[in-house]
Amino acid sequence: MSSSAMTTPEKAQALKALHEAPEILRVVNVWDAISASTVADLPGTRALATAGHSIAASHGFADGEIPRDVALAAIAEIVAATDLPVTADLDAGFGDPGETVRRAIGAGVVGANVEDRLVPLPQAVRAVEAIVAAGEAEGVDFQLNARTDALVRGGDRPIQESVADAIERGRAFLEAGASLVFVPGILDREVTQQLVAGIGERKVSVIGLPGALSAAEYEELGVARISYGPMTQRVALRALRDLATDLYGSGVIPEDTPALN
Repeated sequence: MSSSAMTTPEKAQALKALHEAPEILRVVNVWDAISASTVADLPGTRALATAGHSIAASHGFADGEIPRDVALAAIAEIVAATDLPVTADLDAGFGDPGETVRRAIGAGVVGANVEDRLVPLPQAVRAVEAIVAAGEAEGVDFQLNARTDALVRGGDRPIQESVADAIERGRAFLEAGASLVFVPGILDREVTQQLVAGIGERKVSVIGLPGALSAAEYEELGVARISYGPMTQRVALRALRDLATDLYGSGVIPEDTPALN
């Protein structure tokens, strides 16, 4: 069956298979229709992930402050631009994780990152349960990449305390029906090994940041998925800024500029 013929439930199953495959799933984050179609056209692309930070910035909002309707409309445009499975960054669920995921599924989304923002664990687990229930009600094996901010919001506490917190939360999220546990931060080899040992082989999702390990190194350590958050848009914006700076000087548009739009 071609990807263009896949239904939303079938796309969810395709994303699940990518999460469970021996190879790490590399998802390049996109923020609008043209970035989505550009990345989707690459032969190595198996699925797309939206970047909440980048979508917010594109609409003039700080990260985490974009209204739900605006975010979901932008995500729907990304889904419409590709036949591939799309997993979305849904912040912390916009106050109602279950309803937010129900609406996202209606737009064709088959997975999501949802942040715990270090709220008390029982509250975070209830959010996971609501998301899983929303997927079940829609007949979709929704691929929740449940995010814990145990490291990035850990403050001054010792790193081992944050790692232990991430493991406790991650196990609880998986028990509640999450597919993966997303632990953002610059994870070195030792911390990654501890997270994989504590949460599970091919159950940990990471972010690629300057100073982090490579995708191949994370794969070797048993990580299931790597995404890149706002970094892809930052690289694109740097290219725009550098071109504009050159054009204000004596520059011209490079002759080898591809017609990607």
